[in-house]
Amino acid sequence: MSLVTLRSISLGFGGPPVLDKVDLQIEADERLCLVGRNGEGKSTLLKLVAGGLHAEEGEIQKRRGLRIASLAQEVPGGLHSSVYDVVAAGLGEQGRLLSRHQQLSHQIGQGGEDLLDELTRVQQALETAGGWQLGQRVEATLSRFKLTAGDVFSQLSGGLKRRVLLARALIDEPELLLLDEPTNHLDIDAIRWLEDFLLEFKGALLFITHDRALIKKLATRIIELDRGCLTSWPGNYQNYLERKQAALEAEATREALFDKKLAQEERWIRQGIKARRTRNEGRVRALQQLREQHGRRRVRSGKARLRLDEGELSGKLVLEAEQVSHGYDGKTVIRDFSTVILRGDKIGIIGPNGSGKTTLLDLLLGRLTPQQGRIKTGTKLQIAYFDQHRAQLKEDQSIIDNVADGSDMITVNGQTRHVISYLQDFLFSPQRARTPVSALSGGERNRLLLARLFARPSNLLLMDEPTNDLDLETLELLEELLLDYTGTLLLVSHDRDFIDNVVTSTLVLEGDGRVAEYVGGYQDWLRQRKEGAPAVPAEESKASNKPRSRRNTARKLSYKEQRELEALPLLIERLEEEQAQLHEAMTQPGFYQRSAGEIAADKKRLEALERELTTAYERWEILENM
Repeated sequence: MSLVTLRSISLGFGGPPVLDKVDLQIEADERLCLVGRNGEGKSTLLKLVAGGLHAEEGEIQKRRGLRIASLAQEVPGGLHSSVYDVVAAGLGEQGRLLSRHQQLSHQIGQGGEDLLDELTRVQQALETAGGWQLGQRVEATLSRFKLTAGDVFSQLSGGLKRRVLLARALIDEPELLLLDEPTNHLDIDAIRWLEDFLLEFKGALLFITHDRALIKKLATRIIELDRGCLTSWPGNYQNYLERKQAALEAEATREALFDKKLAQEERWIRQGIKARRTRNEGRVRALQQLREQHGRRRVRSGKARLRLDEGELSGKLVLEAEQVSHGYDGKTVIRDFSTVILRGDKIGIIGPNGSGKTTLLDLLLGRLTPQQGRIKTGTKLQIAYFDQHRAQLKEDQSIIDNVADGSDMITVNGQTRHVISYLQDFLFSPQRARTPVSALSGGERNRLLLARLFARPSNLLLMDEPTNDLDLETLELLEELLLDYTGTLLLVSHDRDFIDNVVTSTLVLEGDGRVAEYVGGYQDWLRQRKEGAPAVPAEESKASNKPRSRRNTARKLSYKEQRELEALPLLIERLEEEQAQLHEAMTQPGFYQRSAGEIAADKKRLEALERELTTAYERWEILENM
């Protein structure tokens, strides 16, 4: 029998269904990753499985005695207990007794002998409930998670808090574990530890994450929530991406054929008096059904259209650091750091939480003055800073006011647009655009901060954890934008795939204030560290501004080949735009009202475009590898 079975589950909160007759089975030992755009209802589905919500329609069956544990996306506030108490709370009443026994023992040790009678009662209750064995389990769990029992939960870092909450979730040895964005606020070392731990977890796992490396490592099945419907994609993440794209193309074709038929029937019903008098009533009823079906269609919301206002070119030298050191309270955070950052460099910054990544950014940005050494800034710099705490956003103001500062119009890349139109590129509807920031989700806040930054000219972009709370689709669009960005990028991120896909070199905070520089992204750093290769001096690491996968060349290109390589991206962009326009035209009802020759010519052109794109991509890959 399945651990959990959902049959025809519907839930709408008074609006369009978040879940529309959803079916799902969770089997033992499965590791399911739940994906979907922000706001689709992924967290709602997890709450239904956990029992925290009840469906409006449908049935949820769980295996008798099933133990379910969950880790929510947000760390709960107001927990001022010790780590021991928080973890033991996962055992329910027995955990409460264990916590009270530990508290009483500590107080009596400090001279509270009047508490001996209560301690005796708690001991008797523990013996009756078999709690002593559970006490050993708590101690073993704390050791396994490398946690200190006496630490105060509220004083821990965000990463350690999530580790404590995960320990609490697992203390009762659940058969099904539900995780909602478990990597948020974790550094790379903590994420890798979590990966290894979850790979060894014996129960079933249902998790939500935007970390593609985690999905690739863990997931045995992908389930996607899209417009209220849940679909299952067995296999790995790459298999899901390929099959999902094919499914979307098939859906577009079906809808185009449906719209064509509806348009034909609408023309028929509007014929003259004679046709209406002799019309087939069955055909009329069929048309009515087509209209109703079209009215129920839930259109997939558009993609975000991210664009940067890149401003004017900066000078060739952007930043230069010489023997920079800085620290707090007698502890050195940055020690003897030197680097040269040139125009067009894309540099990743990685290191454990608390190692000094934000301090390094603040030093380079000029917000902090180094205690030793100097930092030289280049000329014509226009700086944009993405703050992971989103301090630039004004909580009491609307989305519109945060982006346009009270104006109705906004100028981006020399083009003046209405602010509502601009915000729609970032997936904010006209109604949502008037919402105060305090009512936004984490993903919406990140998109708003991107909209605010990208509306201002910049040639030096500093981004501190920009990927938190973004859905996978927006994350990939942001990657493409940063790859095409002609300015200079400094990126702090714990998203390993994001770093690998964007940066050309990496600054790694390796402890004791040391900052080493490596060519390439996260995987390159791992390889070089494993091979014992020394860090690359800053001057050598600036030898190329191309993405990591395109850096190594077997020979130099000829002048003709170089010109061809430079022209290919523009050619591909033009072909893709024409292809997209044709696809869009084919979805319109009027497309099939034209002559057969015109329709055939457009279809033939679409096939030719696909061949030309394939050839262009193959040639681009050949020249890049050369």
